[in-house]
Amino acid sequence: MAEKLADAIKQLREQKKRNFSQTFDFIVKLNAIDLKKPENKINEEFKLPYGWGMDSKVGIFSDTAGNAGATVISSAEIEGFGKDKRTAKRLVKEIDFFLAEAKLMPLVGKILGQLLAPRGRMPKVVTSDASGTVENLKKSIRIRIKDSPVIQCKIGKEDMKDEEIVENVKAVAKYLETRLPKGKANIGKIYLKLTMGEPVEVEV
Repeated sequence: MAEKLADAIKQLREQKKRNFSQTFDFIVKLNAIDLKKPENKINEEFKLPYGWGMDSKVGIFSDTAGNAGATVISSAEIEGFGKDKRTAKRLVKEIDFFLAEAKLMPLVGKILGQLLAPRGRMPKVVTSDASGTVENLKKSIRIRIKDSPVIQCKIGKEDMKDEEIVENVKAVAKYLETRLPKGKANIGKIYLKLTMGEPVEVEV
């Protein structure tokens, strides 16, 4: 698989150059999976071996969190979002992963639940010392299956080494084999693509 991934990455790098570092996306078309069953839907964070080229953005709903390397949103700010939907939508769009103190979860659900839930971004509960969790999430991506049998996730940036992207793809593929109900049998065609490029199929 590594050689075929390396070949696909080479083909992508030969496509039209852009004036910014594009993101590599990993796309998996799934076979024989019943998405009417809730247990077959996935919405999980996954820490990549080499990260994806940038730190994912993490937000913490907290009145006590210190400098944990994340955006801290207080209860007063949460309440403010109830009157300022535009700012609330911008926050949900900009932050990749949310954490929250247990005592603030009801408030978050009441005011931001309608924005967070459809995007699969409801926060996970954390203790006051969330620095370790934040550091892991910065190197993580979201793997999600919702209503269609396709997974698409960012896997790296153009300025990363080919072998780093290969290892990231292999790690996600291995995870999917353990997480999908029928394992490898659920994995159909897989592709790599750049942000502005055409997808390249990876023969496996």
